Amino acid sequence: MNHTKSRLLIADNHRLVGEAFKNLLEPEFEIMDVVTNGRALMKAIKAMKPDGVILEVFLPHLNGFDATMENKRKMPSLKLIFATANSDPKIAAEAFRHGASAFVLKQSEAEEFKNAIRTAMRGESYLSPLIARETVAFLLGQAPCKGLTKVLSPRQAEILQLLSKGRSMKQISEVLEIAPGTVAFHKYNMMRELGILSNAELLQYGITQLITPI
Repeated sequence: MNHTKSRLLIADNHRLVGEAFKNLLEPEFEIMDVVTNGRALMKAIKAMKPDGVILEVFLPHLNGFDATMENKRKMPSLKLIFATANSDPKIAAEAFRHGASAFVLKQSEAEEFKNAIRTAMRGESYLSPLIARETVAFLLGQAPCKGLTKVLSPRQAEILQLLSKGRSMKQISEVLEIAPGTVAFHKYNMMRELGILSNAELLQYGITQLITPI
């Protein structure tokens, strides 16, 4: 019998929730760290190389999809366990499109949550029974949501998320610790790549394409 514990990272926008997950799981899993935003998660995965990540879809700075995309591509064995309060089948379908091994709701019982993680770490897939499996299967057979077909770089995605929350380019440069000109470069590059002509249209795109929490 293999007694090696799976090494996990936890990412949730509420530290209390992340710490609660840690306390629940630590007897069975090795929790490497708890982070509260997508940028920190992206860096932690790269530095710590965990076996799996338990994450919220709607994280500050970078959403869960964008925060894990690059590392998942480089580490195909990385297991992504999405734990969210949002039961929309479209969100679940997008999670599996982005390489999820499990999608579980925060409304679930503790034992179901742990079972979802065990299932994922065995290399199998898990979908919360509170979400209609047939609907998710149907959506997975359809074209992805419009906004998620265009792959933004992690830096572009975090700038778009901050713009969508009403931050100015100067404020964004301070949050991300980059020059205002660099923010402007990424902003206008995004507009060109997306075929967007106005600031209002860019903000609407960000708000409607899962860049910001709903």
